[in-house]
Amino acid sequence: MSDSARLKSQMFRRKPAATLMAEADDEASGLKRALGALDLTMLGIGAIVGAGIFVLTGVAAAEYAGPAIVLSFVVSGFACAMAALCYAEFAAMIPVAGSAYSYSYATMGELVGWIIGWDLVLEYAVGAAAVAVGWSGYLRIILEGLGVHLPVALTHAPGSVPGAIIDLPALLIVLVISAILYVGISESARFNSIIVAIKLIVIGMVIVVGAFYVKPANWSPFAPMGWGGVMKGAAVIFFAYIGFDAVSTAAEEVVDPKRDLPLGILGSLFACTLLYILVAGVLTGMVPSREIELNAPLASAFVIRGLNAISGIISLGAVAGLTSVLLVLLLGQSRVFFAVSRDGLLPPAFSRIHPQYRTPYIPTTITGIAVGVTAALLPIQEIAELTNIGTLFAFVLVCAGVWILRHIEPDLKRPFHTPLVPMVPILGMFFCAYLMSSLPAVTWIRFFVWMVIGLAIYFSYGRFHSRVAHEDASAAARASAD
Repeated sequence: MSDSARLKSQMFRRKPAATLMAEADDEASGLKRALGALDLTMLGIGAIVGAGIFVLTGVAAAEYAGPAIVLSFVVSGFACAMAALCYAEFAAMIPVAGSAYSYSYATMGELVGWIIGWDLVLEYAVGAAAVAVGWSGYLRIILEGLGVHLPVALTHAPGSVPGAIIDLPALLIVLVISAILYVGISESARFNSIIVAIKLIVIGMVIVVGAFYVKPANWSPFAPMGWGGVMKGAAVIFFAYIGFDAVSTAAEEVVDPKRDLPLGILGSLFACTLLYILVAGVLTGMVPSREIELNAPLASAFVIRGLNAISGIISLGAVAGLTSVLLVLLLGQSRVFFAVSRDGLLPPAFSRIHPQYRTPYIPTTITGIAVGVTAALLPIQEIAELTNIGTLFAFVLVCAGVWILRHIEPDLKRPFHTPLVPMVPILGMFFCAYLMSSLPAVTWIRFFVWMVIGLAIYFSYGRFHSRVAHEDASAAARASAD
């Protein structure tokens, strides 16, 4: 076999779905199965309702969509629904920790699997950094309301405001959440459920109380920048929907994944889309879109209308909400590292399990440090746009993967079937690709640079240490010996 043919064979070797399912059923994998359908739904809501509604709604409404941000949420929600149906089929059929990475490895080969795994690092780790920055912003609002003013130099990323040196609160919250994840999945799920309950109460208050202060005149003009503004707004607030896919990264820690994963993914997405539309309508009705404050839009809207006490409660809810988002994204990142390392594409240290806590403690630690430093040193908008393109790319490949696997392994047992294949996967790919095209050129440049770095790691390390490659070589050696 020529060198080029050998390289091509390496890049497109697939990890059979049966092998993935065997790994998921192997109790020796070390991950503790402790999550049910309610836990997963709460994890989904915990991840989805956060930065998008508490932070990026202001950016999308004030700079792009205006009151038509409600349509932006509909567009993003529809794109996510198509992708979520595809995720649900994969998650129920192949309930393993790697999420889109594992699904792509099974359908499109090792190189595509690696690319999506590297892309998920961008989605979860960089997304967690953006959430941590938003968390820091709301914490400042709470403390200022109490008369406590932290130094600008220690509470803002360099370049965001004059005199800023480091966003210390963002760094500290990442380290605290990483410590919780280090200790165990059951503890993390309980902590998340408490935080989500607080968050939902606060969002309900925003909708009910805010509705009494809506001025219909604020909804005119409805779409000041036309359909282009709606789509740009949708691309920005797409960040708000990151989360339902993170549910699938916890698949190996679910008691009954075939039943509970689809419920958690689809249920959390539906509930959050409805909440987003209601909150966006109330926000743009309370305050003219051009006057919405970018960093803390909900809290500032109630301040403008003279409801300072409720503004403080909203800020507390935002801090709680962003905390749960941060937890799920950091959880997802460490589980992706775990899955990629178990396949040999990253060093084995990334898939070591803590002997007492039964968590992937090394990737949890590394992720916490890297995300914390990123959050401390970069402004939120740049981080969020980079996260969005990574998420959309992952969704495109998962939608394609469902369609491909229906052809190459049609007889696999599928506890959940994506309806209307290939229409649903095609719609998912189209809408996600369309939203990607709405992102700024600089985001695309950064994305390609990130992918080049990932390819360099794969071709210098991953392809030589691939577990599938070693198993194939051993099988070939046994066959030739016979």
